[in-house]
Amino acid sequence: MATEASFTVPSEKFPLGTVFEKLPDVSVELERIIPARDVVIPYFWVRGTAVDDVEGAFSEHPGVKEIQFVDSVEDEHLLRVEWAMDYDDVLTTLTETQVTLIEAVGTNKQWTFDIRGDTRGDIADFQPRCREVGIPIMITKLRALTPIETATEAALTDTQQEALVLAYERGYFESPREATMKEIGDELGITQQAVASRLRRGIKHILGSTLSDVSAPSR
Repeated sequence: MATEASFTVPSEKFPLGTVFEKLPDVSVELERIIPARDVVIPYFWVRGTAVDDVEGAFSEHPGVKEIQFVDSVEDEHLLRVEWAMDYDDVLTTLTETQVTLIEAVGTNKQWTFDIRGDTRGDIADFQPRCREVGIPIMITKLRALTPIETATEAALTDTQQEALVLAYERGYFESPREATMKEIGDELGITQQAVASRLRRGIKHILGSTLSDVSAPSR
């Protein structure tokens, strides 16, 4: 049965975490992972800084081949990193196992990863592989996707669903709004940038699931 899990890694144990040495108040979110021969190429967002040279805020690391600035939207910066496949870390371990990365968000305290395996065994295989290469992961959530779950519920991660439910209950979606992202973030113990990310991704998954269920018009 398909299983989802959340785990944390200390910020300094993930190479992209070197940004927190210079910019401790930012948050980093992996956008996607593209396997390609000898590298893993993730796109990621750095949020919460107006620094022009955000690219230069990352220290050199043996697990990183190259980091390139892509674009900026106010205090959010999109970057692309070429990741060395011969360096053992969470990303390379994910590509070696039957586990899919759903979401990853980093702060100066820790990285939080949401992953999904086709079976519970996939998650079980992932844990010892991380221990073998010295990655100190801590599983914080583990749940099976049951057959009775709706497509929308299955599409959402626990963190996305938690943020959406709280935002709805606190009146964030009302007009005028009855709560701010900062207030929701304070209640969840995360930054408002992380709240924005979870709401955006959650709404995207809901729309995708809902629209895919709409029958195509008959010819």
